[in-house]
Amino acid sequence: MEFDEIIDRNNTGSIKYDRYKGKDVIPMWVADMDFRSPQPVIDALQKRIDHGVFGYSTVPQELITVLVDKMKRDYNWSISPRSIIVLPSVVVGLNLACRCTEKDGDEVIVFTPIYPPFLDAPPYSNRKLVMVPLVEKDNFYTIDNEGFKKALTSRTKTLLFCNPHNPVGRMYDKDELLAVADVCLKNNIIICSDEIHCELVLADKKHIPIASLDKKIEEITITLISAGKTYNLPGLNCAFAIIPNEKLRRDFLHAKGGIVEPFVNLFGLTASLAAYRDCEEWKRRLLIYLKENKDILYKAINNEMKPLSMGDVEATYLAWIDARKLNVPNPVKFFEKAGVGLGDGSEFGTPGFVRLTFGCPRKILLAAIERMKKAVKNL
Repeated sequence: MEFDEIIDRNNTGSIKYDRYKGKDVIPMWVADMDFRSPQPVIDALQKRIDHGVFGYSTVPQELITVLVDKMKRDYNWSISPRSIIVLPSVVVGLNLACRCTEKDGDEVIVFTPIYPPFLDAPPYSNRKLVMVPLVEKDNFYTIDNEGFKKALTSRTKTLLFCNPHNPVGRMYDKDELLAVADVCLKNNIIICSDEIHCELVLADKKHIPIASLDKKIEEITITLISAGKTYNLPGLNCAFAIIPNEKLRRDFLHAKGGIVEPFVNLFGLTASLAAYRDCEEWKRRLLIYLKENKDILYKAINNEMKPLSMGDVEATYLAWIDARKLNVPNPVKFFEKAGVGLGDGSEFGTPGFVRLTFGCPRKILLAAIERMKKAVKNL
């Protein structure tokens, strides 16, 4: 199978592999798959390279049309082409969303554990970070709506939301999304929803963009998406903000002015168009492979590596593993010593956990599992 191919990424400028350069450590710490990108993407990039001129580029109208059609087809969400803003990355979008409020010191809420840039964006923008922990029971995470409400003050202006959630892998259902949106509507809070993993659905569920639920919710929401994760294009730096509300869109563009390069990477635009337009069948095969990887990892962690545990991953290719009962000072260092490099839960606001990226050939995953099992057994 195509996803079984092991591609040597050493000496390619990969941050994932350079972290452990010269060491016998399997890198699984960053959300970056080890698969070749889809052939239609490679072909489109090669054609653009063959042209030989790489000047400043406009956004292809076809890309905007494909995105509009995709939102309607996949999520029954009708958006206007003018609501789309092209960005270098979703992380840029998070930072700009924080700056859409009126004053320094305004409060931004995040639900933890959370992807580290969510924790960094508010202070970078002179906003106050407020963390509301998710509720966890048996490795299943839900939103603490009462905790959310209690955290609100008159200075609360923005919610940085993540769905599907990185790192816990939840796809929030309609009732959960409506409950969050209701709090935001009643308290004039902007929702910035990072939905970059929306196509990486492993459960028998369908992703729901929070902005698609209701026109009133749409009016307070900035939705961030990218082809980067699903089609393994993160190094090409291209993402999209969907902002139907004209005033909010103007505020976002004003925040962008002077600090974000106005011309997005030419190759990112080319690759995104090819991915969204031509790679549905490749994505279907990818999801089958990722689900099998997830099932193998889930069984190994919960049945063969006690006291480690992990919940089911509804979406993403990321496993959030509870290592607190290992009773080791630093779980990341513990597994690095065993030859597996994992993400540090402390960076996500939750010490004692590790994150593992299973978007890799199965042989690599199985090798990592064996190393982890041996380390836990010998503890």
